[in-house]
Amino acid sequence: MNREQKIIRTSIIGILTNILLAAFKAGVGLLAHSISVVLDAVNNLSDALSSVITIVGTKIAGKKPDRKHPFGHGRAEYLSAMLISVIVLYAGVTAFMESVKKIIDPVAPDYSTASLIIIFVAIIVKIVLGSYFRKVGKETASDSLSNSGADAILDSVISATTLAAALIYMFWHVSLEAWLGAVIAVVIIRSGYEMLSETISRILGERSDSDLAKQIKAEACAVEGVQGAYDLILHDYGPDNVMGSVHVEVPDYYTADQLDRMTRQIQDRVFDKYHVILTAIGFYAQNTKNDESALIREHVRSIVMDRKWILQMHGFHVDPVNKVMRFDVVVDFMADDRMAVYRGVCEEVQQAYPDYSINIVMDSDISD
Repeated sequence: MNREQKIIRTSIIGILTNILLAAFKAGVGLLAHSISVVLDAVNNLSDALSSVITIVGTKIAGKKPDRKHPFGHGRAEYLSAMLISVIVLYAGVTAFMESVKKIIDPVAPDYSTASLIIIFVAIIVKIVLGSYFRKVGKETASDSLSNSGADAILDSVISATTLAAALIYMFWHVSLEAWLGAVIAVVIIRSGYEMLSETISRILGERSDSDLAKQIKAEACAVEGVQGAYDLILHDYGPDNVMGSVHVEVPDYYTADQLDRMTRQIQDRVFDKYHVILTAIGFYAQNTKNDESALIREHVRSIVMDRKWILQMHGFHVDPVNKVMRFDVVVDFMADDRMAVYRGVCEEVQQAYPDYSINIVMDSDISD
């Protein structure tokens, strides 16, 4: 069974389960005049809708690339995850408003043994369903399923709270329905906000996963002739569609034929191991011809790395004969004025080597 089939099958199970739970809870809530049970039933219907959205998003994401969308449609899954987050937020706001109304104009609940049993069963079902959603969501890298799973676990907590309120009323005749409903609503709103924030962050473009970035660079460095890997950029076009580029440092005597073979080796190794497509590989030439170049490099490195907010210097190459020097510096995002840091480096290196033409590129700290 492929990824798409797993997600759709899991979502269908969620739809059927939530519809059944919603029907049971709605009936019980109306008979018992319990606002929290009715709200819980409404929440189950929103969960079923979330599963429908997951299916639609997965189907769209599975469409093949076309002329208009050459990188595929994988990001549709992030949009579906965002919609689910909005539904959770809406459910939370609606629940809060209804709870406030009941606080102002309370109605005494009427619980039965049957209603308590149904609520207890709902708790168990939601825990199992939520755990299943999160497990499959992790296996398939589906944000939509993971969000639905987190929401289902939250539902089990909500149902448990409802059960506790019912028991308190039955034994002590103290009605906490409306107040608990308000607390539950706040929890739902917070959960929806966190889901939405996380999904929007993914759509905007996040820093590459630290472990993956280090592994890809190590894989590139494992190819014969590569002295270092830098400037890795990864673009996420969906859970199964990651593309990127990287710079590698190689001896300055390598021919175009050697560089071409090296490029293909790196691309093949990275794709086979991590399913990441490196669409471009750039090269830094490493000095190999005289000791003077090495001495200059170490001196410049000591100047550059002594400055605050400089994380790395790489891609260094110097031509002592023609007095040309070039390299890149990585400036920390934490610096108040990154451009001022960069200009300071340029000025200090130029002062140390006034007769050189110096080309320094400012890089960003985009991957570990």
